[in-house]
Amino acid sequence: MVTKITTKNMVSIPQIIAKMYGLRPGWKLDWNKGPGEDELLVRIIPDRAEQARRLMGKGARYAPQRDSQAELVSERSLDD
Repeated sequence: MVTKITTKNMVSIPQIIAKMYGLRPGWKLDWNKGPGEDELLVRIIPDRAEQARRLMGKGARYAPQRDSQAELVSERSLDD
């Protein structure tokens, strides 16, 4: 897929690529030099809400017997 750089150095992301990676407004792209002379690496950086959604429950496998939500609620009630 080929895109064109505008006079303001802007690039449009093709719709098929945006759908393939689930890109949404507000997300960022981190551009870095690639391994080849004319290559770029682009890393997708989702917004904070998406990052939090992706992290939700990731640590459960390390302590499956713990209920971290209940622990947090208990700690907060003790603070009051």
